[in-house]
Amino acid sequence: MTALTAWLEGIGLLGPGLADWPTAARVLSGTQPWVHAPTVLPAPQALPAAERRRTGAVVKLALAAGLEAVAHARADAATLAAVFSSSGGDGQNCDEICRTLASSERQLSPTRFHNSVHNAAAGYWGIATGATAACNALCAYDASFGAGLLEALTQVVTERSAVLLVAYDARYPEPLYGARPIPDGFGIALVLAPAPGARPLARLDVRLSEAPADTLTDAALEKLRGAIPAARSLPLLAQLARRAPGRVMIDYLDPWRIAVEVDACP
Repeated sequence: MTALTAWLEGIGLLGPGLADWPTAARVLSGTQPWVHAPTVLPAPQALPAAERRRTGAVVKLALAAGLEAVAHARADAATLAAVFSSSGGDGQNCDEICRTLASSERQLSPTRFHNSVHNAAAGYWGIATGATAACNALCAYDASFGAGLLEALTQVVTERSAVLLVAYDARYPEPLYGARPIPDGFGIALVLAPAPGARPLARLDVRLSEAPADTLTDAALEKLRGAIPAARSLPLLAQLARRAPGRVMIDYLDPWRIAVEVDACP
């Protein structure tokens, strides 16, 4: 395939022991050790109080990562097209719905129902930021970060406009956890543009490859990468944290991988 090219303008991150992108950059560049700690989900203050009370983990993850990336890029969230990608959506909400339907009181809360759709996080993003540009929500199981990256880059190249990518996964409760053991929440957001702005972070050239996916040398971080689909982004984030040019292979749908050529900006 022809390479898809975009300029990276901003990054947002929230995960276990990774409170934000500056913290993660120090960890992934090797200047600070990673100390595992449960992901702390901030209240989405950008939402009105009524909507804030209705949000679950996936919405909090998506909004926290997305807002950090937009602030990092100094972009206007209201004008950005967006791609939201999650391997399974809100597992906690799904569990609550199943428990209600299996009980004698089968009346389902309207809030549970509207939070059950896969594009719930995208909807709350529109409420929080006033965004009216095109917004897609997709899922590709363990390849969801890679699928979201390809979709966002395709839009950047074809529409010649900036796109926000937000990929996120949250922990499933039991008994769903036994079938889908995602241990914690992880959210990653990238602002991608067709041309460099005032402070670009890197140029990304992306194409498909059959080469093996990159792994991380730190055993604990590699375990995290393999455990949470959105954390498949970690090799790319590590390359960006090092602020060095290089090629990164990201997991995608077998037999394909996503080759990302990173040309870091000074």
